[in-house]
Amino acid sequence: MKRSLFGLAMAAWMLVATPLAHATIIQYTASLSGPNEAPPNASPGTGFATITIDDVLNTMRVEATFSDLLGTATAAHIHCCTASPLTGTAGVATTTPTFAGFPLGVTSGSYDHTLDMTLASSYNPSFITAHGGTAAGAEAFLFTGMSLNQAYFNIHTTFVPGGEIRGFLTRTLAPVPEPATLALVCLGFAGLAWSRRTYA
Repeated sequence: MKRSLFGLAMAAWMLVATPLAHATIIQYTASLSGPNEAPPNASPGTGFATITIDDVLNTMRVEATFSDLLGTATAAHIHCCTASPLTGTAGVATTTPTFAGFPLGVTSGSYDHTLDMTLASSYNPSFITAHGGTAAGAEAFLFTGMSLNQAYFNIHTTFVPGGEIRGFLTRTLAPVPEPATLALVCLGFAGLAWSRRTYA
């Protein structure tokens, strides 16, 4: 029993002694449809996008699925920033002509890619120019626009070149725990369970 408690104490000390990255993990989601476009269209296509931001690593993970498009996919981007939340149109903020590796020439598919937001190649060059001329300025403006519900995920197709399905990105209610915090919480529960078992 003493050896187990010592091991648990050592593990806790190592986690505390290791410098923890205080990352804020922010997640946004969007439901994509033709009626959400501007102007709306009657596409039966649907999709879902999840955007996960890590403000310490300066990364943005882009996950998307889509199906039943009337045209074949020609591009996908995040557009930002509209004049008002959840309405209007804006220019392309992210990679042009499309997200690297996004499935094109198809009516359904899925995508999962992480962008390094410190790189100019993660943005539309005109978006960088319009927001300070640096990737850092573009990142700050994009992330602020997303937090204000002024950014949307858009899939362009041969049926509607301007965008067949889109959805505004809105923040998920529950924060996503960073790995270090999750490890500490799990360790705490393990210690609590061990102590209850020992003293029951």
